[in-house]
Amino acid sequence: MKRYVVLHNIRSAHNVGSIFRTADGAGVSALYISGYTPAPTDRFGRTRGEIAKTSLGATQTMPYEVWEDADALVAHLKEQGVRVVAVEQTPQAIAFDTCTFEGDVAFVFGNEVTGIDVDMLARCDAHIHIPMHGKKESLNVSVCAGVVLFRHTGTRG
Repeated sequence: MKRYVVLHNIRSAHNVGSIFRTADGAGVSALYISGYTPAPTDRFGRTRGEIAKTSLGATQTMPYEVWEDADALVAHLKEQGVRVVAVEQTPQAIAFDTCTFEGDVAFVFGNEVTGIDVDMLARCDAHIHIPMHGKKESLNVSVCAGVVLFRHTGTRG
């Protein structure tokens, strides 16, 4: 059972670095970057300081790939038998803590403000969400990733 993370259109380098660190700690097999999500290195091969700082070295230990074409990325994952699951508040989303996933799964996390775009949502096999009980409608994407990954990677008690 492998778990993957797809970061699609994340805008904050700090969130990307934090998710790298969380993914490493949760035992994620690999991380995929798509859309305009910043990668640990820029197109000139220079290290992005914000990602390096918040990842605390996880960009060196966590395997990752950058995919310009989100369609091709999802097709690649599905060809490998990976179930692609959007973490987003949608009408068909089920609570993250009421479901289990057999086999390999890639969890897709999206933009901090607009969420996962409709095209990416349509490509996903399922949608899950974290029920919110306060006045705020959502968590920071890096916090959300931590909650979901530690619930669905088998690393929890």
